[in-house]
Amino acid sequence: MLNNKVIFLTGGSTGIGLECARKYREAGASVAIFANDPGSVATASAALDVLGIVGDVACAGDVSGAIQRTLDRYGRIDAIHNNAGVAQPAKPLHETSSPEWDLLFDVNVKGVLHTTQFGLAALRESRGCILQTSSLVGQIGQENHAAYAATKGALDALTKSMAIDYARYGIRVNAVAPAGVWTPMLREWGAAQPDPQGISDYLDAIHLLGYCPEGDVVADACVFLVSEQARFITGCVMPVSGGAELGYRR
Repeated sequence: MLNNKVIFLTGGSTGIGLECARKYREAGASVAIFANDPGSVATASAALDVLGIVGDVACAGDVSGAIQRTLDRYGRIDAIHNNAGVAQPAKPLHETSSPEWDLLFDVNVKGVLHTTQFGLAALRESRGCILQTSSLVGQIGQENHAAYAATKGALDALTKSMAIDYARYGIRVNAVAPAGVWTPMLREWGAAQPDPQGISDYLDAIHLLGYCPEGDVVADACVFLVSEQARFITGCVMPVSGGAELGYRR
């Protein structure tokens, strides 16, 4: 499905990103993962036989170098998947400090600016695509996560505007928008709460299909969106949410 494709994946060493890297490899793609934790990058690159690059998406020089290393190794880039993100702090807006706000926007939004600035020429050459990992909270909001939700709303708007701007080059731009997803970070957070079972039950209940999924369900949607099977889909923010946005369930 992705044979001979090269995918540049940010935040690809843990959580949803790691599941995407695994699924991309299973579908036949070559993958470069770019993340800021040396240990998880080394583990993921060895386990999946991918190019691992350590760096910060908020740093233009790091991203430029990572794109160039990918081109040096593989000769092309067919897809850029902007998956890197941070979700903290968990606060209402008036309690959010300026440095906390800047960190969220630097990683979750400016990172997309950097990968586009330095990767667009390669995507024009391959007539490739861009994929963002957004979140349902960008559309419906989230209690005590005002700045995080704002970054995901920005990402949704960027996806549509980028789709308009880059269609002339044959470049598609889409996003996936999960609700809850079991990742190591979420499991660690849930276990530290006063009522871990209540957290688990809540996360199951908010999804119309009755359970909080693992990251593989998001990765399967991502494989489709970067493949030729999605060749006429652009500007789409696809919910991968088990229907969490529908109806009055709580």
